[in-house]
Amino acid sequence: MAAARIARYTARLLRNFGICRRLFGGLLLLSALLFSIDPVCGQAPTSDPLASWNDGPAKKAIVEFVRATTNQAGPKYVPPAERIATFDQDGTLWVEHPMYTQVMYCLDRVPAVVEKKPELKNVEPFKTVLSGDREAIAKLSLKDLEVVLFATLSGMSVEEFRVDVRRWLATAKHPRYKRPYTELTYLPMQELLRYLRGSGYKTYIVTGGGQDFVRVYAEQVYGIPPEQVVGSAGATKYGYDKEGKPTLTKEPKLLLNDNDAGKPEGIHLMIGRRPRAAFGNTAGDRQMLEYTGAGDGARLMMLVLHDDAKPEYAYGPAEGLPEAKVGAFSQALYDEAKQRGWTVIRMKDDWGRVFAFEN
Repeated sequence: MAAARIARYTARLLRNFGICRRLFGGLLLLSALLFSIDPVCGQAPTSDPLASWNDGPAKKAIVEFVRATTNQAGPKYVPPAERIATFDQDGTLWVEHPMYTQVMYCLDRVPAVVEKKPELKNVEPFKTVLSGDREAIAKLSLKDLEVVLFATLSGMSVEEFRVDVRRWLATAKHPRYKRPYTELTYLPMQELLRYLRGSGYKTYIVTGGGQDFVRVYAEQVYGIPPEQVVGSAGATKYGYDKEGKPTLTKEPKLLLNDNDAGKPEGIHLMIGRRPRAAFGNTAGDRQMLEYTGAGDGARLMMLVLHDDAKPEYAYGPAEGLPEAKVGAFSQALYDEAKQRGWTVIRMKDDWGRVFAFEN
């Protein structure tokens, strides 16, 4: 009503001064825009930056946290420099079943590794991977997978590795969705990333996955630049290529295991500030959430529970969900979340739409 009255009053003034209608139209539009902007979020009141989230405790916790920490007149205000939000990737930002994307990449690289080192052809676990037997491959132990990862993620320059990962991502498709892995990000989490950044937060990926692997696509897929990706990091060795150009070669040596306690350690090493908000989905993220919540002032800790097999997958074993070899969310973690006041995001209840490609 106030906007309409001002517009009519402005119109009379402009007519009295002989201002042309075209200019009046522009001023009227400007006045309408000024009166329709939400002063807190910078959004029109009819637009919802978290449109794929259903109304409920999870969405409410996010909105209230952002409003409280960005309100300069409020007691929970957080200066922009301290607005840090950290996100696990696999199972938090994109699909991690039936296997982590980076592991799929490494398995696909085994033939190229064996071609250079034929002696590995009949050596386990390479022999099993080369067989193509999905059931046998699925039974490989964590130790077997580590052998494959070290063999396929080393022995090349960092530039060669980036090129190879880009090439693989351009053609590889998820076995269930038949879509590129980079399309399998969760739309609600993408909205959350944008919402936080629009509120002055700097968003980081803090993942147990390979730092170099995630850095290849993080900016394109999540809007997160390489320098804001903290992950498990392997050693590199400085040297020179055949033309004498300085280069870094990836070596089969782990420098940082960015999982469990390694996450807060990596945050301190790479970011240097305690996060104000942290998001994860497994026990491997527990210490990151604990570390975040141990700080003073407003904090937001959230865990994604995969409980909807129709659009995605359902696994726990928390709350009676099926056991999971990959990305397990234990009952103990669920109970700790409730005890500490962390918010559990239930995919079935809290997300109205999981993927951008859904109708």
